[in-house]
Amino acid sequence: MVPFFMSTSTPQLDSKPEAIHPLREVWSIAWPTVLTMTSYTVMQFVDSLMVGQKGPLEVAAQGNGGIWAFVPLAIAMGFLTVINTYVSQNLGANQLEKAPQYGWAGLWLSLGIWVFLLLPMAILFPMILPLTHDPESIQEFDRLVKMETGYCQILLVGGIFLLAAKALQHFFFGLHRPKLITVSALVGNFVNAIANYILIFGEAGLPALGLPGIPGTPAMGVYGAALGTVIGTMVEFAIPFAVFIGPKMHREMKTRLAWRPRLKPMRELYDIGWPAALQYGNELICWAIFMTVLVGKFGEHHMTAGWIALRYMHLSFMPAVGFSVAATSLVGKYMGAGQPDKAMARARLTLAMALSYMTVCGVIFFIFRVPLVEVFFLMDDHIDPQVKIEIVTIGAKLMICAALFQSADAIGIVYTGALRGAGDTVWPGLVTMVYSWTFIVGGGWAMVWLFPQLESIGPWLGASAYIILLSLTLGFRFESGFWRSIKLLPGIERDGGEPDPVESASPEPPESPVSNGLSDGLVGENTKESQTSPKGESPST
Repeated sequence: MVPFFMSTSTPQLDSKPEAIHPLREVWSIAWPTVLTMTSYTVMQFVDSLMVGQKGPLEVAAQGNGGIWAFVPLAIAMGFLTVINTYVSQNLGANQLEKAPQYGWAGLWLSLGIWVFLLLPMAILFPMILPLTHDPESIQEFDRLVKMETGYCQILLVGGIFLLAAKALQHFFFGLHRPKLITVSALVGNFVNAIANYILIFGEAGLPALGLPGIPGTPAMGVYGAALGTVIGTMVEFAIPFAVFIGPKMHREMKTRLAWRPRLKPMRELYDIGWPAALQYGNELICWAIFMTVLVGKFGEHHMTAGWIALRYMHLSFMPAVGFSVAATSLVGKYMGAGQPDKAMARARLTLAMALSYMTVCGVIFFIFRVPLVEVFFLMDDHIDPQVKIEIVTIGAKLMICAALFQSADAIGIVYTGALRGAGDTVWPGLVTMVYSWTFIVGGGWAMVWLFPQLESIGPWLGASAYIILLSLTLGFRFESGFWRSIKLLPGIERDGGEPDPVESASPEPPESPVSNGLSDGLVGENTKESQTSPKGESPST
């Protein structure tokens, strides 16, 4: 029996495909995408939860090292996200033979970024990270810097696997085939959890839970958590890559013939990807300054509590990022098909799902704020009870801050993805840059110096203002409809599209056999090997 995520069954080309209800269409793309985009966040959360059993300083070190490592990684991911845009628009335009070029372009860009950015940064960060802390505010300054530097370096050296995995994830998202990526994410997280347990705790294991260790294995603590994450991302890359170059997908799209580096698709990814790269990288720099400099000014206990709150925030907004990626895929598909009205309708439906989820998260954060923080130290018998009480008290207050902006955050996250699907990336990127420096850094700094009695709550209020105002601005941008006039693919006429089933009593007109098959199957054979684009280009060009 063929696994469901590698199924090649497709509707017959001469049969009449059934109309897909908008809600079903959005959900079929959203749920696997949500699970996938949460993958790396779950890895980081598991890292924090496990190293938290080694001590509160380890939580701060893992968080600080991880966010600084993610600054160059986020810059790279900004370019890779628009693979989804081009692949989905070519899907909507029935030019599927061009899709593999963007998958390979993403892989080559990942390799280049690893060599020329990640590896040099791994060398530079040991000199940079000590400058982000005030030694007088940190009791164990040297130990903290050593742990966060090591964690950061390991993630950067192993970052090639994360970038390559993201490139293929956005390729399959653009094809509306997310289930394969979901499977790879689940397997990768399982491998990460096992590797974490072995490498963090060593042969001692977790006696509090009656779990033995592996004899002869050293307890590597924070460094073991970083290695476990790299091992997990290796698995996340290997599974979709095997399918990407496998016989079924090659037979469908000639994926192996497109392996050579090509400047044209790389340039196209750069043309609309640089604002996303700027947006992601700039925002991460601001958050890194926020956590290590502004919050760190109040000591390691505030950093530890802040990272616990931020880890829960990641668990709430990364699924929303999954909805955002689904919005990119759907808007890209319908813009490629010349149907902006349907693109807008799908984006709004996706937002409704994300908004519901994040609102529930906000309620949970508020009601269960104390036990959610306490869980990080359940099995740590060595922590000073007074230190634990202080961290839990601070963390509970920060969880209230996080709860307040959850609903607003959903708007900004989803509409960012929707705008990206249409190719509108410059304006959102610039606005994000201005707002992040104004409110996260500038506002946070002002709160630190003007209201020091608030301690780390002050910077968090500045960050809350950033999230709310940015979300309202991006929501206005999308609803204004400026993106309707953007045209990425040649020869695509824009129209209003046909009414959806929920908007009209008459059913939606049938989708093309290629488009319909791609929504249902993951490695379906919906296109002929001899298919060419309107310009007569062969699949290998």
